[in-house]
Amino acid sequence: MFWTRLASGVVLVAVAVITIIAGGNIWFGLVALLSLIGLRELYKTMTIEKSIPAGIGYGMTLLYFGMLHQQVTGAAGMGAVLMLLAVCTVYVLTFPKYKAGQTAFAVFGFVYVPVLMSFLYQVRQLSDGLFIIPLVFLSAWGNDTCAYCVGMLIGKHKMTPKLSPKKSVEGLIGGLVGAALLGMAYGALCGSHLPSMGNAVLACGIICGVGAAIAVIGDLTASAIKRDTGIKDYGKLIPGHGGVLDRFDSILFTAPIVYYLAVYFGAAHPGI
Repeated sequence: MFWTRLASGVVLVAVAVITIIAGGNIWFGLVALLSLIGLRELYKTMTIEKSIPAGIGYGMTLLYFGMLHQQVTGAAGMGAVLMLLAVCTVYVLTFPKYKAGQTAFAVFGFVYVPVLMSFLYQVRQLSDGLFIIPLVFLSAWGNDTCAYCVGMLIGKHKMTPKLSPKKSVEGLIGGLVGAALLGMAYGALCGSHLPSMGNAVLACGIICGVGAAIAVIGDLTASAIKRDTGIKDYGKLIPGHGGVLDRFDSILFTAPIVYYLAVYFGAAHPGI
């Protein structure tokens, strides 16, 4: 299992690095594909992956990414409203075929996966985006690694014993501090490639620190959904890691935060 996990992890990182560097339509296409796969994984937890509301979710994902590609202003809000209207229309016209919870979950899934995932593309589109997007992974995976190490060494106080018994308060603090320090080190190393941010060391440290805090919420949210629905993993797409949502659960929450903080610190989106 270890070698399988390691090998698939290396392949995953290699694909990510190559497509991120390529950017443009290549990175756009990969993010869109991951969104569709992740959305299906989420819908499967509620056994609605083959339903009409799910079909609307898949179609709306394609429409939403089409709007993003064309730089339509307010694409996320527009997509969410259209998704809600379409699913509610199906809900009332086919009543009582679908439960209210299934209908609400279809809309939630669209926002939770495609909309949040799309910020991986939007971060890459920022000025200096090639060097800003690593902050997403430093925030999420850096926090996870540092939290694990600190928790294993000195973790004593359980953070969420019913939801994630292995996570500790000490690990939480270690993860946040570790991610912030990694961000500062990255800013010192790559600051010359981040002219839009001014003080890159400070900006990257803050972005990674805040991003790490949000990553914890993302990770626990995915865990809560799995516990509620009684599943171990969201899928089997990535050997040793599970599904798309198992690997990108914290990144879903971190990517939007990195995007907005980067914009706050001076990065600009094309056309702005």
